[in-house]
Amino acid sequence: MYKKIFMPVSLVLLMGCGAAKSTAISSESLIRVHMDLLNVVDDKIRVEVDPGPFTSDEIYFFIPKVVPGTYSEDDYGKYVEGLAGYDYQGNLLEAEQIDSNSWRFKAARNLDRIRYVVNDTFDTETEVEDPVFSPAGTNILDGQNYLLNLHGFVGYFNGFKEVPYELNIVSPPGLEPATSLPRIGDLSEGQSTFMAKRYFEVIDNPIMYARPNSVTFNLSDIAVTLSVYSPNGTYTARDLQPNMEAMMRAQKEFLGGLSGTKTYTILLYLSQADETDATGFGALEHHTSTVVVLPEMLPRPAMEEAMMDVVSHEFFHTLTPLSVHSREIQYFDFNEPKMSSHLWMYEGTTEYFANLFQVQEGLISDGEFLERMAEKITNSRAYDDTMSFTLMSENVLSSPYKENYLNVYEKGTLINMCLDILLREKSGGEKGVLWLLGGLASKYNEHTPFNDPDLIGEIADMTYPEVGEFFERHVSGNEPIPYGKYLRKAGLVIEEAQKPCSHFFLGQIPYIDVELSNLDTIFIQKGMELNSFFKDLGAKGGDVILELNDTRITLDSMRVIIGESFGWDAEKEIRMKVLRDGRPLILSGKAGTPTYTERRIVDMEGAAQEALALRDSWLHP
Repeated sequence: MYKKIFMPVSLVLLMGCGAAKSTAISSESLIRVHMDLLNVVDDKIRVEVDPGPFTSDEIYFFIPKVVPGTYSEDDYGKYVEGLAGYDYQGNLLEAEQIDSNSWRFKAARNLDRIRYVVNDTFDTETEVEDPVFSPAGTNILDGQNYLLNLHGFVGYFNGFKEVPYELNIVSPPGLEPATSLPRIGDLSEGQSTFMAKRYFEVIDNPIMYARPNSVTFNLSDIAVTLSVYSPNGTYTARDLQPNMEAMMRAQKEFLGGLSGTKTYTILLYLSQADETDATGFGALEHHTSTVVVLPEMLPRPAMEEAMMDVVSHEFFHTLTPLSVHSREIQYFDFNEPKMSSHLWMYEGTTEYFANLFQVQEGLISDGEFLERMAEKITNSRAYDDTMSFTLMSENVLSSPYKENYLNVYEKGTLINMCLDILLREKSGGEKGVLWLLGGLASKYNEHTPFNDPDLIGEIADMTYPEVGEFFERHVSGNEPIPYGKYLRKAGLVIEEAQKPCSHFFLGQIPYIDVELSNLDTIFIQKGMELNSFFKDLGAKGGDVILELNDTRITLDSMRVIIGESFGWDAEKEIRMKVLRDGRPLILSGKAGTPTYTERRIVDMEGAAQEALALRDSWLHP
């Protein structure tokens, strides 16, 4: 998954992814699913599931609570209504709903089929406190667009996750499906049949129905399809193809023979970003595809930059965790998940490669790459730097670990940067993180997972004792990484300087944001190092600002205060009332002259030739 943050306050959109019970089943099981996109009622899709005969007296039906790559509990069963079972004579069978995502049928031998309707998630994003991240969500726009992340529509029976699925979809005329899921039978308009070998393949292959707006290009042995839904016709797939193709060719060159997929589908949904449309911008990875959601209003340069940023990250997921992954991911429990401890690799290595390939393939300069790494050092300071990364990964669904999840894109990248430098140093420039992933990929793949507790020890055995020590201290352990120590090996140093900024903005990036479900709720950004104004007041990321100098804070009053702040005297007394963890607090101090900490990675004066050679092997192997 890759999340991008868009700040509504700035008025400018700125670019920042229970254990199954054994059940006796028929020897030739095939679960057939029918979805009706043609006859949408009340913005809901009708779904029918025909599992074939059961040989047990009781069966459970589940809609996922959590899906791989999201690292959040989204309870997709909340969007299911009217779930009922029917026997072979068409009579209603009693279904007991256990919780939001599970139902029990006591007369399983008589169960012929299940029927229910499903609402989409896009309509509710501004109405709930913790909305489903849009690229993992669903959209039903009758006759125009259907974004089918199938975990939101199709469920599974205990004991049946490993049997084949046949998915039959009826759709309005003029709409075409885009997906990596194999399509069989007649390709007649308005009716499609797809096959999946097991339930994981169902939820791993999203489908987007829209009017034809696709293009396919080949990257050596990989056929890439880009399909775009642009409600106002602002963008076509061919508009975005040249830059996307050039970028992905560079990725393919970087990976060499490590990319195993033969097809890859990019589903780009462009949102109008209003109260009934998607507002969570970014992407969610799958084995052979990705769903990307971005605002349609982005100008062409920003759109192309966003696509390069987001898709490059998601495409590298084809290496990890989609190829190299643990048993927790291979045998993912969608309703009682056990999380892997290796987000440093799944998200950290992926984000690192998304930046590293650009400098190695000449798409950005050394300076631009180092500027990005310096920015990630700054961003990582907003999280708990003493929290064990592996412990956070294992417990990412619960507090206080889930509040540190976004650090996987910051410190997770930096873990890999330091590991890369260390490997280059110990191997005389011959080995790096890409070599390491290649070694792991030669042993583990889509069908062969590793044992989660053994991976770090295995990496140490593959490499050097110093690598094992690095993981023990800085990844499994809680010791912050001395980034300067590793950068000096490559003839680089970190410079820090206090630079002026405004009270509420760093350039055009705001330190505050708006709760989309209530535009009068203004809060201080999480995951962003605060300036001296907020630090001196004692403010923290996530604080909701209730009052400022006795003025009740609304969107309108905040706009007035922001305008006035540019003329504040440094000695002006500030009294800010905030809500923190459900408790009101009074913060006080002076307006001051706000500054932020600028970090730059620059050449070390008098760097040894050995260090320069190491840097060259790192950035230009």
